[in-house]
Amino acid sequence: MSKSSELASKKVEKSIHEMKEGKLRSGSGKKVTSRKQAIAIGLSEAREAGAKIPKKSAAKKAGPAKKEAHPDLPIISKEQYQIAALFKKP
Repeated sequence: MSKSSELASKKVEKSIHEMKEGKLRSGSGKKVTSRKQAIAIGLSEAREAGAKIPKKSAAKKAGPAKKEAHPDLPIISKEQYQIAALFKKP
């Protein structure tokens, strides 16, 4: 069950409809082609209108975790790696 209000549903539905017609524009004035972006615009408009919409959870905002280098390995650039490969004995 959704936690968003009926007002939010109507705003999102309206923004998706505008996107499909090619009339929905982003803040920079460019045409919106992504369904996810249309939903985000609809939710933003609903928030401005006073609808209660839960924020994204921290886990969804963070994205994929970065892998850390092994602490024993030296950090070298791509050039250094290529030069080292040239002088490596077979």
